[in-house]
Amino acid sequence: MSSKIRNIDPTFRGWTKPGPLPDLEQIQQVELGEGETIDALCGHYRIFQLRKGHRFSTDDILTAWYGTSWCPSAGKALDLGSGLGTVAMMVAWRLPGVHVVGVEAQEVSVALARKSQQYNGLSERWEIRPGDFRHESLSPTERFDLITGTPPYFPLDSGVTSEHPQKVACRFEVRGDIASYCEVAARHLAPGATFACVFPIRPEHQLARVEEAAAANGLTIVRRRAIELKEGEPALLSLFLMMRAEDLPEEMRDQTWVEPPLVIRREDGSVHPEYAAVKLSFGFPP
Repeated sequence: MSSKIRNIDPTFRGWTKPGPLPDLEQIQQVELGEGETIDALCGHYRIFQLRKGHRFSTDDILTAWYGTSWCPSAGKALDLGSGLGTVAMMVAWRLPGVHVVGVEAQEVSVALARKSQQYNGLSERWEIRPGDFRHESLSPTERFDLITGTPPYFPLDSGVTSEHPQKVACRFEVRGDIASYCEVAARHLAPGATFACVFPIRPEHQLARVEEAAAANGLTIVRRRAIELKEGEPALLSLFLMMRAEDLPEEMRDQTWVEPPLVIRREDGSVHPEYAAVKLSFGFPP
């Protein structure tokens, strides 16, 4: 059973949401299907998800934040393995002048992304291309100012997979790995453009995988920032910002600026002030 979306609430707990308002007449044409939820994403933007399928995460928020922070004037952006379109929509929200292309292979995720696209009035600025970005959907001559990606973290045989196929492909390397993302990003970066992604750094071989994938495809990791999910605990993930080595001065081609860790929650479980500021930059309430 599906249901119509009836109204727009411009506030959240007394907080007036920033950013563009969706068109009420347009959103009433979008139906919420059985097993689906529609959830706050950034400002007035909302995202369609499966209640028991893959759902957007902190990794997505941080990837969009990191990429847009270091490439604020991007005119064209590409989101590889775009999934539900979480990062693509956040990039569009943060950069009002950008045109985003998202490439996604899973039909169920594409269908949900199209609902979010219509609801948020992004049909003119966000192009959703179904397909495997390694082999199709991008022409050889296309170049982008900003490329983002949230690659799956684990080889398919490295753990217990979920029963839901949408979740499997988002966590396990069903279609390519971090090397695939680096290869395609290197091919489609405009001169001086950046590629932002997130990937584990523990166990240590995971960090080595990113470094090897970048080097093998002529990319330099110009900066990276570890993510501590809780203050005082070892960082398990890191954000990476890469550029083509040939676009950099020779003395910078083998240098990485390692930033202080970004902490998500303090020891007492409360949200860390810096992560609260990150969310505030996406129109979340303080």
